[in-house]
Amino acid sequence: MTDDGWFKTGDIGTLDEDGFLRITDRKKELFKTSGGKYIAPQPIEQMIKGSRFVNQVVLVGNGRKFAAALIVPDWERVESYAELKGLNTRDHAELCKNPRVIDLFERQVAGLTTELPNYERVKKVALLEHELSIEGGELTPTMKVKRRVVDEKYKDVIDAIYADGNS
Repeated sequence: MTDDGWFKTGDIGTLDEDGFLRITDRKKELFKTSGGKYIAPQPIEQMIKGSRFVNQVVLVGNGRKFAAALIVPDWERVESYAELKGLNTRDHAELCKNPRVIDLFERQVAGLTTELPNYERVKKVALLEHELSIEGGELTPTMKVKRRVVDEKYKDVIDAIYADGNS
């Protein structure tokens, strides 16, 4: 307990109308855009997970102009979509780069995050071929994302998102 009566846990939350605290994120998970705006990634990631095409998602954008999302697709659904649209591949690496598939994810993300202020909106997405895992080092044993590991492991992918001069 501190002098102001609060116990500092490093959690971020809101008080509801009944005075109950709802934990929404961890302070150390916040990142700051180059414009100086702080973004709590977990609530936005939860919104994006509302898409049936999304298996996993990690928001990125620390020190960049805008938030972007690394998304591991639900491959079964994406393969069905590709077949329905007549895309002549089921290869995951090719699907990750296919403009029509990327457009699908950008539309899904935009539709699920319309309530967010502009600075929190995801401007670009990149698709990852393989799931994030404990074995791969990207997840903790409690299945939480190790953001620093993801930032390092997917540095090339993240840099490519911002490579067109919008970073």
